[in-house]
Amino acid sequence: MEWMLMPFRRYAEFSGRSRRMEFWMFTLFVLIVELVCFALMFAGGFDMAALGDPTGAAPEAPGVLFWLGAGLLGIFVLAALIPSIAVTVRRLHDRNMSGWWYLGVIVASLIPIVNIIVAIGFLVLMALPGTAGPNRFGPDPKDPTSAEVFA
Repeated sequence: MEWMLMPFRRYAEFSGRSRRMEFWMFTLFVLIVELVCFALMFAGGFDMAALGDPTGAAPEAPGVLFWLGAGLLGIFVLAALIPSIAVTVRRLHDRNMSGWWYLGVIVASLIPIVNIIVAIGFLVLMALPGTAGPNRFGPDPKDPTSAEVFA
């Protein structure tokens, strides 16, 4: 749980480096929270079939659980947006790449067909280990002898 919440403690810190563990555990945490919110929404009466009903009947109004899940999801997405960008930039720093590459990935993701290639390439890039030892963005976060890694 420590790794999952570390990006929230380093909320808007775009400098330094982040390990793969921090990035992927935060990604897993975000996925779990979103799945729980979607489960609440579907339990509250969100019905995709009613939206495309050919008879033209009005869909049934969603219940309280739907609005609870939607509200929690909206609040969480807004709260996790900055830490998500920050941990991704720090992960790129761990690979000795500028954080501006992330903006390039976002722009390239808007181009049809290219977005699939960019998404796969970025996924692979995030899974690769960081540069060993210190680089231009700071000390190695895996180096246990460095006292300034989590300072």
